[in-house]
Amino acid sequence: MTQETQLQQLIDTQAIERLLFTYAFHLDMNQAAELAALFTEDCEVIYGPGGFGAQGRAAYAKTLEGVGSFFKATSHHVSNIVVDFTGPDEATVRSVLYAWHRYNREMPDSHVWGQYHDVIVRANGKWQFKRRELRVTGDKDFHVKKTLPIGRS
Repeated sequence: MTQETQLQQLIDTQAIERLLFTYAFHLDMNQAAELAALFTEDCEVIYGPGGFGAQGRAAYAKTLEGVGSFFKATSHHVSNIVVDFTGPDEATVRSVLYAWHRYNREMPDSHVWGQYHDVIVRANGKWQFKRRELRVTGDKDFHVKKTLPIGRS
């Protein structure tokens, strides 16, 4: 790998990390339009088994419509980001998640520990989510009862 390629990958890694942090920010601020804009038109979002998620940006935006009335507040923390480039304009990304949720309903606050597994592509000069999958290590009082577990050998 040339030094120029290495330098470009460092620049791209920082932009991809920023994308993950921006996702968490817009989610916590209940900015559905800004959140959906981080995804490609043909994205796939998987938050749990049995179709819990969306196919395509428009369908994903529709799933976000009720989020503001469901949560009083959320706080998503992303760390341990690993970026593996599969080409100059595509990367697989793994990150660790801790999320706290306060509900508008009479429910206890919930906590989720897990990982995001992403495919991120550069389109029109910017990095976007092509595929986002949430896998859960554990949770406490989370409203989603069926999640994709993280397998351990």
